[in-house]
Amino acid sequence: MTIKTIFLDRDGVINKDTNYLSKIEEFEFINGIFKTCQYLLSLDYEIIIVTNQSGIARGYYSEKDFQNITQWMLSQFKINGVKILDVLHCPHSPDSNCNCRKPKPGMFIKAKNKYGIDMEKSWMVGDKEVDIIAANNSGIVNTILVRSGHEINEKKSNAKFIINSIYQISKVVSS
Repeated sequence: MTIKTIFLDRDGVINKDTNYLSKIEEFEFINGIFKTCQYLLSLDYEIIIVTNQSGIARGYYSEKDFQNITQWMLSQFKINGVKILDVLHCPHSPDSNCNCRKPKPGMFIKAKNKYGIDMEKSWMVGDKEVDIIAANNSGIVNTILVRSGHEINEKKSNAKFIINSIYQISKVVSS
């Protein structure tokens, strides 16, 4: 049996992007993320977070720091009635030759193989074009870019939808 999944980028989609987030005290959820995730779960989507974390390779924070923030973040989702199926991350630098750093599809393929995900029925929500390219390279055509402070070249974007706020997902994603 296959499942349908909403893949979410972390920085800029779930929390405000503070450049190399390394401390729980710096973590600020984007308004509406919990209600949006509750809505997506009500449509029988699973939620998986896929995030590039080059700050680990750059030495700005450790793998343990990332895991501590992740566990805290997951606890906040749980308190708000949101079950996150998994969190996948790429700890490598942009110049590494890994297959997991977006725009490469490695994290998506790993999730697909681990959970039996139907990529055609799944979605990716990101704040950068690399999120969209990675999703497309893994077979996901349903993509959303959220305007969260990063400059988006909307005329050249491969995103199926571009929205101002995570709140607007309910206008785009339905069962």
